Amino acid sequence: MSKKAIVCVTNDLSTDQRVQKHCYTLKNQGYEVTLVGRLLPGSLPINLPCKCKRFKLLANKGALFYAFYNIRLFLYLLFNNCNLIFSNDLDTLPACYLAGKIKKTNLIYDSHEYFLGVPEIQNRRMVKAVWSFFERGLLPRLKHLITVNSSIAELYKKSYGVNPQIIRNIPSFQNFPKGNKTREELKLPADAFIVILQGSGININRGAEEFILSLQFTEPALFAVIIGHGDVWDNLKELAKVNHLQNKVRFVDRLPYPEMIQYTLNANLGVTLDKPGNPNYENSLPNKIFDYAFSGIPVLGSNLKEVSRVINDYQIGSIVDSVNPESIANALNYFFLNKSFYNFCKQNTQLLKEKLSWEKESEKLIEIIRKLD
Repeated sequence: MSKKAIVCVTNDLSTDQRVQKHCYTLKNQGYEVTLVGRLLPGSLPINLPCKCKRFKLLANKGALFYAFYNIRLFLYLLFNNCNLIFSNDLDTLPACYLAGKIKKTNLIYDSHEYFLGVPEIQNRRMVKAVWSFFERGLLPRLKHLITVNSSIAELYKKSYGVNPQIIRNIPSFQNFPKGNKTREELKLPADAFIVILQGSGININRGAEEFILSLQFTEPALFAVIIGHGDVWDNLKELAKVNHLQNKVRFVDRLPYPEMIQYTLNANLGVTLDKPGNPNYENSLPNKIFDYAFSGIPVLGSNLKEVSRVINDYQIGSIVDSVNPESIANALNYFFLNKSFYNFCKQNTQLLKEKLSWEKESEKLIEIIRKLD
């Protein structure tokens, strides 16, 4: 009889590649996996090799959402048998921890980001105090704690004396999507030097506004694709319109991951421009960096420590010291005009791909799973 694992998130399951890779890894270790999230009005369909349960809630944001979700999740976990609960991020941990304690079930907690540092709660003292209460009370009690990079691991070690296992969110070498669509099929300009910004959370302080404005100063051959969604999505479209840049940028709404990657595979350069305005971004390692490298395109990144470390260590691109339109434009033009530098970075993306992969990274997760009681 196979073991059962319930993997818990608060998103709608459709674009969370890290969680999906967790599910594949658990399945390969003999677990029957159920992935639990929520259903939103604009949720994309999902096609995963595991059971999926998406809660439809009365509230989809704010304190009521988190309360409703954790109550619903707790009841679901309480009345569904499993050998392992896999909690992703602090907003699922209260329900997962309590259910795991009552049922004496193994619990793995994965912190995808520095939750107390996210911009949405920095100026909301009561909200931050509540989440701080949960994190301070629960993290030191956890036996199996993982996170996405060394900077966040160090913050947790300093705050709570814990030692998270670092498991980076790197694509699968074997399962990374292959290019099966042409620029013509995607309605992209055939001869342009295409610069892509991808992400399911294109929000404030992630440099998208400055990226659009930089197009005023770039070479005529440069064309931008922004794909995904986020809090500033409509504002970005208006910004492009007001500045008469519609012929320099195309917006593509959120797509399933394999379809989104078709655009990345047809691009020449990827950008990640998060600004150091909050502790979460300052310590983040955006997934898109590895998506770009696995797609064989160099990366232009902002000067954040984890971002700089990957780009510089593997020499897959360059860093812009200041996220402003002129600096971004100068860096983009340099990639376009200096073919030898561009080709050097492009070749190094293949070297990164050979050294890093989910297959290698997941060995650390497999070790944790095999040691469970």
